[in-house]
Amino acid sequence: MIEYFQEVGSAFAAICKGLWLTLKYLWYPAITVQYPTEKLVPYERFRGALLFDADTCIACNLCVKACPSSCMLLENATVPDPKNPEVKKKTAKIDWYSIDFGKCNFCKLCEESCPTKPKSVWHSLDYEVLFAKRDEMVRGWQKSFEFIGRYFDRKEKKWKAPEGQMQIQTVQARR
Repeated sequence: MIEYFQEVGSAFAAICKGLWLTLKYLWYPAITVQYPTEKLVPYERFRGALLFDADTCIACNLCVKACPSSCMLLENATVPDPKNPEVKKKTAKIDWYSIDFGKCNFCKLCEESCPTKPKSVWHSLDYEVLFAKRDEMVRGWQKSFEFIGRYFDRKEKKWKAPEGQMQIQTVQARR
């Protein structure tokens, strides 16, 4: 009989201990983030979506060579040779650049191989990149395109800005 009351007493003590802990944390401020309306900014070393700046790129092709997935393509801009106008010479600027996010494994080798300061290709802090169609997974950049890039719609035969894309920060921090 004594063992029964000891067991009831220890269970009651355990319940009181748990309730005391709950009561103590009841007055602490809430740390919950109301997700669709509030978003957390990830840590600095987070590898989000790749962004590209066509103005700082020197078309060295190091990022394309460093990519183990072969998800990047780049074409140098050309100008006519002054001596022979029929021959085109490559310049240190790009004509277009594309990344296939369906193949990318976010390894950061492209960013590490980029020699420009600031980097012309870098990982953003965006963790919500939307793709409604396969065409949207292949993002392309030219001189006038914004950092997030555009996709080529094969049905309409034109470049389109991705819809519903919400960036965490408007200008991403480059390393």
